[in-house]
Amino acid sequence: MGDPKGFLTTARELPRRRPVDVRLSDWREVYEDFATERTERQAARCMDCGIPFCHNGCPLGNLIPEWNDLVYRGEWAEAADRLHATNNFPEFTGRLCPAPCESACVLGINADPVTIKQVEVEIIDRAWADGGVVPVRPDALTGFTVAVVGSGPAGLAAAQQLTRAGHQVTVFERDDAIGGLLRYGIPEFKMEKAHLDRRLAQMEAEGTSFVAGTAVESAAQLDGFSAVVLAGGARVPRDLPVPGRELAGIYQAMEFLPLGNRHGAGSPVSAAGRHVVIIGGGDTGADCLGTSHRQGAASVTQLEIMPEPPQARAASQPWPTYPMVYRVTSAHEEGGERVYSVSTEEFVGGPDGQVRALRLVEVAFDGGRFAPVPGSRRDIPCDLALLAMGFTGAEKPGLLTDLGVAFDARGNVARDAAYQTSVPGVFAAGDMGRGQSLIVWAIAEGRSAAAAVDQYLRGLDRPALPSVIPPTARPLV
Repeated sequence: MGDPKGFLTTARELPRRRPVDVRLSDWREVYEDFATERTERQAARCMDCGIPFCHNGCPLGNLIPEWNDLVYRGEWAEAADRLHATNNFPEFTGRLCPAPCESACVLGINADPVTIKQVEVEIIDRAWADGGVVPVRPDALTGFTVAVVGSGPAGLAAAQQLTRAGHQVTVFERDDAIGGLLRYGIPEFKMEKAHLDRRLAQMEAEGTSFVAGTAVESAAQLDGFSAVVLAGGARVPRDLPVPGRELAGIYQAMEFLPLGNRHGAGSPVSAAGRHVVIIGGGDTGADCLGTSHRQGAASVTQLEIMPEPPQARAASQPWPTYPMVYRVTSAHEEGGERVYSVSTEEFVGGPDGQVRALRLVEVAFDGGRFAPVPGSRRDIPCDLALLAMGFTGAEKPGLLTDLGVAFDARGNVARDAAYQTSVPGVFAAGDMGRGQSLIVWAIAEGRSAAAAVDQYLRGLDRPALPSVIPPTARPLV
């Protein structure tokens, strides 16, 4: 603990966002640089608690008090080592994770929590800038081969761990570039793809092989591999089967966002000049919001069936749980209207078969369900509707059906305590087995599944690689 009074003398501070009119003219990340000495002062706010609950908030088990103390002391290289000890990709989590560790911060009981996420991203960005992130090659090869199907955070984490353990790993990705949703699902203004590309270059230098543009749809394509890790995510989107759903101009968020990531303002499905309605109030909806702003939407309305969250933690969601509170992301700061406690009843079309309006009704939670509020029905302009209501599970047709893996009651790939599916030698990690979740859970599962695969291949009594969480672990609630 570098400064025993740091949490008393230093206020929480984050980097400023670039002016709205400036950042809407490009697709770069929204935050300005943060001075080194300011980061060191923020790290000094860490109290080095006797029981650091931030460890419980983060499934990776990040050694947060340790690297906070090292940053305060100016020992940045050592801080990067401690950060990498538990997290393969801190430059991803430091930009994309909603930071449940901060919700679990002990200082947050009666003050603003430590800026854990910001310190994390400053550590890793500095490590890259200083040349401190280098390939970690295995001492020897085991002779085993592993196929990883899917190149999102879970698949990449499993691949890096297994490669460093000496196995020959091949990562398959059906898209034309490696990265899964990190590549085409996350907008550039949240994470510039240069961060992904340099990490992939490190992995290639370590010995991981990448095969992009290849859809693995049959078990025969995996013949010859010693083990398989399924990391294809939970890609089946939740739909909205209401009248008018067949109209043109209605897209799933994961149809709209990848095109925006590929083409920017020139996307074939563009919000330019349109009245956009986003159905769903989560992070994916916010990504659609920021993308629509940059494409030049005439208006953007974001709908949420739940009531507007409170400004502060509710008594029903006590510390150290991750609370549902009113948050203003960079995309919300840029404009648009947020409408709560409403449900979509119908898409209204014109004679050309194009959606022209959305008919909604206010709802109230009554008797365990959302009931329409009489007299509240109204139409709002809509010529581009984006469905951002989450995902229901893994895509079963194709590989999963051909392999014959079992599924759990929620439609996810079933795993045993060692991440192995019902098919021997086939493991599952990330959202494919867990269901829709956060990036930190995906990386934690990738690391843990890699430990299980390594143990399986080498016939060990216990894992030799770090096994962070069991498949049954769940967030603090």
